[in-house]
Amino acid sequence: MEHLILTLIARDEPGLVGRVAQCISSHGGNWLESRMARMAGQFAGIVRIAAPPSAHADLAAALRALEDTGIRVHVADAGGEPVGTWQAIRLELVGNDRPGIVRDITRLLSGVGVNLERFNTEVIPAPMSGELLFQAQALLAVPQSLSLEDLQNHLEGLADELMVDLKLHAED
Repeated sequence: MEHLILTLIARDEPGLVGRVAQCISSHGGNWLESRMARMAGQFAGIVRIAAPPSAHADLAAALRALEDTGIRVHVADAGGEPVGTWQAIRLELVGNDRPGIVRDITRLLSGVGVNLERFNTEVIPAPMSGELLFQAQALLAVPQSLSLEDLQNHLEGLADELMVDLKLHAED
């Protein structure tokens, strides 16, 4: 069995994940892990599956054929894990929403060699004022050569500029 990564998007409706799962199963594949969400009437996800190499071409064709039912699927070979020693750091950020927050934070992180392992964001109304707040939670892969204190110092300057609060926590 070799791993494949699928990305999918479709108009949200009951049964669409079941159709994808049936397609995978009928070609000898095994659903291993996924991240999926409904957003603005669309349903999107990323899925890691295992399938026999001899079934990859037929499985990929069958998944692409799901487009006839409105489900767009992209199939890619799984990549290797990053080389190096990393420490897992959790980032939590909240502040008034404005364009460019994600661009500025991710530019700074990649500039110091930090990789995003998971990244979830949302814009919600503030409890008292109703003003829009941007919230982000991320799991970061931070090189061992970059201390938590140094990362905090890099981010604090940007946090002041963006007027956001952020917290870093080492994962156990």
